[in-house]
Amino acid sequence: MRGTVLYGPGDVRFEDREDPRIIEPADAVIRMAATCVCGSDLWPYRGLQPVNGPTPMGHEYCGIVEEVGSAVRSVKPGQFVIGSFATSDNTCPNCRIGYQSSCVQREFMSRAQAPMLRVPLADGTLVAMPGGLPPDDLVPSLLACSDVLGTGWFAADAANVKPGATVVVVGDGAVGLLGVLSAKQMGAERIIAMSRHQSRQLLAREFGATDIVTARGDEGVARIKEMTRGVGADSVLECVGTQESMMQAIQSTRPGGFVAYVGVPHGVELKGEQLFFSHVHLHGGPAPVRRYLPTLIELVLSGQINPGKVFDLVLPLDQVAEGYRAMDERRAIKTLLRP
Repeated sequence: MRGTVLYGPGDVRFEDREDPRIIEPADAVIRMAATCVCGSDLWPYRGLQPVNGPTPMGHEYCGIVEEVGSAVRSVKPGQFVIGSFATSDNTCPNCRIGYQSSCVQREFMSRAQAPMLRVPLADGTLVAMPGGLPPDDLVPSLLACSDVLGTGWFAADAANVKPGATVVVVGDGAVGLLGVLSAKQMGAERIIAMSRHQSRQLLAREFGATDIVTARGDEGVARIKEMTRGVGADSVLECVGTQESMMQAIQSTRPGGFVAYVGVPHGVELKGEQLFFSHVHLHGGPAPVRRYLPTLIELVLSGQINPGKVFDLVLPLDQVAEGYRAMDERRAIKTLLRP
């Protein structure tokens, strides 16, 4: 089998790798229907996160079960499944309260940018799609459930988005855009997307944004305060992971409001006194996608949402290096890869 390997900044190769196989009784092996490049993959690609030697890449996946271990009960060969980027047994104390991405047996998935994938803890990680194989045009939206939609949904949930709320979304990548979609589904009345890119602004509008703000930093905060009569937003979704984006999110939130942070933090530091007097709730982390998967799959299958629209570049898997380049250069929002 050939798969994606990151050797260093800007150096993505599609090369021979060992075929995945059942190692533990709880494993499953799936044949990929589609995978993709994640915004978080760009951190090591840009040299902003170290890699220790050649690193297999990819953590978003959906496909057909080829083989299962002797202990697997909830999925079987031939089923179409979607799984989270974090494995979970779905039975530990953390899983039982809905934080499967902090499962005591958690592993963060990698190696998904390949034709086949081994999934540990298959019973607790994978969700089988009801009704057999999906039509091909639904595969992108089902793939989005694996991470980017689940993360956007967690951002809206963690930010306590309620019907009638005013919501700000910081970040116009795929997670931010699907945070807009999620806030709309949760009944937000006003959704302000912060974006400087026309194609992303258009998709944000399609997903439910009522306003676009192009300003950033202190200027962006001032604009949000102006739009909310000096109060700030009820809920703010921070979907980037930088110091500037985090401070912009906190300062754009009203006292008593909620900030969800789902962008992987890089160099983020918070001052305790400033946070103390802001009266802002903070909640975030790796999204517990497994908690939301059944709901998100149903929303896709019923036609209520179409998150697959964030994939604006589709490439054969062996052209994965171009997929990384396109996202790095902001020529693409998100690259879908077909094995």
